[in-house]
Amino acid sequence: MTEMGSRRTPGLVPVTETLRSAERHPPEQPAPPRPQAPARRAGAFWRLLGSELGLTFRRPRNLVMLAVLALVPVVIGIGLRLAGDSDDQVGGIIQAAMGNSLMLTFVSFSFLVLLLMPVVISVVAGDSIAGEAGAGTLRYLLAAPAGRTRLLAIKYLNAVVFAYAVTAVVALSALLTGLVLFPAGPVTLLSGTTISVADGLLRILIAVGYVGAGMAALAAIGLALSTFTEVSIGAIAGTMVLVIICQVLRAIPQLDPITPYLLPTRFTDFDAVLRSPIDMGALGEGLLTFGAYIVLFGSIAWARFSGKDITS
Repeated sequence: MTEMGSRRTPGLVPVTETLRSAERHPPEQPAPPRPQAPARRAGAFWRLLGSELGLTFRRPRNLVMLAVLALVPVVIGIGLRLAGDSDDQVGGIIQAAMGNSLMLTFVSFSFLVLLLMPVVISVVAGDSIAGEAGAGTLRYLLAAPAGRTRLLAIKYLNAVVFAYAVTAVVALSALLTGLVLFPAGPVTLLSGTTISVADGLLRILIAVGYVGAGMAALAAIGLALSTFTEVSIGAIAGTMVLVIICQVLRAIPQLDPITPYLLPTRFTDFDAVLRSPIDMGALGEGLLTFGAYIVLFGSIAWARFSGKDITS
């Protein structure tokens, strides 16, 4: 045997250690790789959004609101038709609507975009988070591997889709009503220029996109307020109170410098499509304002919801 040296243990006699008796350590084995979390399916986000949209568009309350909005252009069209048969003098967009069926869409937007359409959007957006919290289902949604940011994005996209659905319902109802009650043909714009029916339909499509963007900006406000309460009626009322306050501020001449920055001010800028050429500057400023509101209140909603304690 080959001697390796002496190893002394306290209280015992020295023992000569050999290669055979030397303690041999087996080579260290690499740690087994940690199991990777299963990859999220690419379509999970869209399936969850589709489920949310299905719930929104199947809810009787929302269907009733859409039906009411579809009925209002019919009432406006009948009223204009009766007014056209009388001797009353009218002007502006009202007179233009009496002479052409496509103009009823713009008249309907003028009546609805400042009050009734914001009410409908406020109901859906204000109920998005607060409604789940009030019903006790929010914690179960967060238990799924969706994440708070993902869930918030789905709730907002759901409100945006509903906002554009509301806008499209108003436009389609007004267009069909106008075709029934008023003559169809070349459209005379507010600037006095006459355009073809196809060009008029294109301008209606642009107006739908613009008004829908405005309602999407309002939905961001409702979503943000919805993260601060567990009572949906509070978020709904808060959103409408802000709209009303902005309307009051617009009526005060001394506050004219801040008027362009108020959200409802930009709602009616869709009439830029009734000029020739289209006033792209007004549309661009309006879309920029809508985007600023979406970013601002979307950030508030995310900051609040990402750190919120879920108790129900």
